Amino acid sequence: MSKVCEITGKRTIAGNKVSHSNIKTKRTFQPNLHTKRFFLESEKKWITLRVSTSGMRTINKIGLAAALKKAKAKGFIA
Repeated sequence: MSKVCEITGKRTIAGNKVSHSNIKTKRTFQPNLHTKRFFLESEKKWITLRVSTSGMRTINKIGLAAALKKAKAKGFIA
């Protein structure tokens, strides 16, 4: 399963781990993803999404239907 938020499109990014002596080694930053069920009122059914915590906040703010519409327009979900 890929590590991509289905609402915001957040994904794994690369960066450096920097030690106390300033030695840099490559590392990855993972998005804070959770598998969560949401109830879609318009279709009267539950849907399961893999969303980041910021994606959950987006859903709480603008609503599930609007968030799904925006995510489809941006190509995050099929």
